[in-house]
Amino acid sequence: MNIRSLQRNNNCRPGASNQRMGALATLPVFYKLQDKPVLVAGGSDAAAWKAELLAAAGALVHVFAEELDPAFTALLAQRRVSGAFIWHKRPWSGDSFTGMQIAICDAPTDGEAHAFGCAARAAGVAVNVIDKPAWCDFQFGSIVNRSPAVIAISTDGAAPILGQAIRRRIETLIPPSLAKWAQLAHTIRSAVNERLAPGGARRAFWESFVDSAFGAEPTGTTARQLLAGADALGRSNSNRTGRVTLVGAGPGDAELLTLKAVRALQAADVILFDDLVSGDVLELARREAKRMLVGKRGGRESCRQDDINATMVRLAKAGKHVVRLKGGDPMIFGRAGEEIARLQEEGIEVSVIPGITSALAMAAQLGVSLTHRDHAQSVRFVTGHSRNGELPKDLDWAGIADARTTTIFYMGGRTAGAIAARLTERGMDPSMPVVISRSVAREGFERWTGTLRDLASGMTLIGYDEPVLVGVGSVFAVLTQGQIGVTSTFGPAVS
Repeated sequence: MNIRSLQRNNNCRPGASNQRMGALATLPVFYKLQDKPVLVAGGSDAAAWKAELLAAAGALVHVFAEELDPAFTALLAQRRVSGAFIWHKRPWSGDSFTGMQIAICDAPTDGEAHAFGCAARAAGVAVNVIDKPAWCDFQFGSIVNRSPAVIAISTDGAAPILGQAIRRRIETLIPPSLAKWAQLAHTIRSAVNERLAPGGARRAFWESFVDSAFGAEPTGTTARQLLAGADALGRSNSNRTGRVTLVGAGPGDAELLTLKAVRALQAADVILFDDLVSGDVLELARREAKRMLVGKRGGRESCRQDDINATMVRLAKAGKHVVRLKGGDPMIFGRAGEEIARLQEEGIEVSVIPGITSALAMAAQLGVSLTHRDHAQSVRFVTGHSRNGELPKDLDWAGIADARTTTIFYMGGRTAGAIAARLTERGMDPSMPVVISRSVAREGFERWTGTLRDLASGMTLIGYDEPVLVGVGSVFAVLTQGQIGVTSTFGPAVS
């Protein structure tokens, strides 16, 4: 079948949207105010904070107030690097709005808020009345300042404390040195554009730049070294081959992605994603990246592996950075070996970013250690079906039937009965605890627990319409002994 090209995170579930961007409560806009006049009405401490923020952006801040709070007086007395203050020692009036870019007021009463808002809008000036959202055309979000890199967070006035909490989280992720890297990018951008035409080489340069920006601070020689690297890229073959990154998307929960996986998604030109990759994971990808659904699901119409391989080769040879986004971990039952071999045959650079495989996510969600020392000395991950949909003929059933081994069967839903029969034939106790987990770390997670003899009937109860894992081993006995009360770090609490 042909690979299906999608605009957004449509993974063939009913009702999935093709939009690149969902609804926004407000439009995030970064507004240049350098040397532009703005109006601040009121002399309070709250008005002073807004005035300081505007001046930090280089605005000419016209303050209308008969008296000023001491904090405001001290602010006006400071020598500023950018921006300026002009104090009009009188209340605001209708003509105060002339030529202003925006207007801000700390109104002590609803009546003044109403009057100020109406006057501003009549003059065609965007207005913000502090702590009175009904009269605000715009709000001030929480700010992470790494200028010229600036991050603003808004909750549309619904929960300012949540915005502050988000800011604190981001502050811990963004090193202060990023401000120097952002300034460096501003300084060398024109020179880089002169050396590198738009396309793969320029993108490769900036991707390398970003990797460096989250490391040590730039030094006095960094700019020269970067431009030398741009010169080298410019001298290389303009028809340079792209690259492919195999990325583990994990079992479904976007919070289980690695930081390296997120960076790869943000740098991709094209994303070839599996049917089980969640929309939340795709939401983290670069908006401009083309998304192509190449899902393979048991019992459903699927893309052929040869077609996927050929598509990766074609796109990489066109100079694209291709991310092959796979559910779980690429190297565990993800056909990564076939893809890597084909790409290497074609001389295409390929790298792998691991992900959390669903067996480990299941263990976390159930609160069960797969190698609990009282029960198991080893763990096996086993495929539950072969190319023809049956059990693989060359499995080591004697080893799998070892009572001191925990075994997780992937893709074993339709062969559950045969799995139970083979293990019983090899001497495993029919009362061995088993678990079937459906939609691990995804919406709709369910589990069935029982014994090996009842595995087939348990599978009938769970159903075959969603992916399942089958766990076999004495470690799962705890699930039926009333000892589980674990709340997992994702998905529903274990009950």
